Amino acid sequence: VRLLDGPFRAAQDRNIDYLMALEPDRLLAPYLEEAGLEPRAEKYGNWESSGLGGHMGGHALTALSLAGAATGRAGVRERLDYMLRELRRAQLAHGNGYLGGVPDGDALWRDVAAGDVRADLFGLNGAWVPWYNLHKVFAGLRDAWLLTGNPLARSMLIEWADWAAGLVANLDDAQMQAMLRTEHGGMNEVFADVAAITGDDRYLETARRFSHRFILDPLLAGEDRLTGLHANTQIPKVVGFERIAQQAGDADWHRAARFFWDTVANERSVAIGGNSVREHFNDKHDFTPMIREVEGPETCNTYNMLKLTRLLYAAEARPGYADYYERALYNSVLSTQDPETGMMMYFVAL
Repeated sequence: VRLLDGPFRAAQDRNIDYLMALEPDRLLAPYLEEAGLEPRAEKYGNWESSGLGGHMGGHALTALSLAGAATGRAGVRERLDYMLRELRRAQLAHGNGYLGGVPDGDALWRDVAAGDVRADLFGLNGAWVPWYNLHKVFAGLRDAWLLTGNPLARSMLIEWADWAAGLVANLDDAQMQAMLRTEHGGMNEVFADVAAITGDDRYLETARRFSHRFILDPLLAGEDRLTGLHANTQIPKVVGFERIAQQAGDADWHRAARFFWDTVANERSVAIGGNSVREHFNDKHDFTPMIREVEGPETCNTYNMLKLTRLLYAAEARPGYADYYERALYNSVLSTQDPETGMMMYFVAL
């Protein structure tokens, strides 16, 4: 599919210009550093140098894969291939399938594998959302395989999935669920995807182990207990519930994902299709804070709700899914980028 002239094409082109302006060696620096290799350039600042090293590189893999598939633009595929080759150097240097830019990752994961799990909402054993960080690279490798057919991405993804599955193999359910208190992105989703890619249901079992029962169990019972929770932490979990449901043919988990979508899209969202205030689900009977606060709905929430909507629509072509998708895509995603400068809004002040 190729977009013709219009606001979506303009936004796409502007985004790719930004993507290609990023320096790949700076994105790759955290992975090489953690693998004991000499980076070719200094890593980026801000989050990349303050505890979340490597998450941008994962996003870049997905962005390059999408851009290459959507446009065929010169240089995009070459950039992706270069990043994959360099990441492979880091993976081989670790020698066990691991690939990440998490600071002091070897010590962190050694402790976790031994059952030492100290978790809060945004920290695991003192590290800043390390599974969330790794998920970005898992997803990037998956997308590089599914969208561009790069065989290196596929083999790297499976080796790394084997590392992660082995890491948690000796954790009991209580330890796993304690670890999942910390924001972990869509780790259950990506393991369901690896199961689909390989045809091996062992990865599907790991996907179930990475599913947070604190969120899943109320949804299975048709109960909305979302008020006060950090909103975007939860949406990727539910995307994973639906992917597992599709891959395993699990009607109960599908109903749980559908119930979540119904309550968020129809009871917790405003007209533009966005949800939450100050990053958290507000009381669905009181939207006053969302009107008063500058920190209104987040574009990342809407993005992940669109992912969930696509999955649910593929399972059941309900018109309400398409209606929500159109409303949210135009009003809560496209509208958050300035068409002249390309600058983005994170919070949408109502």
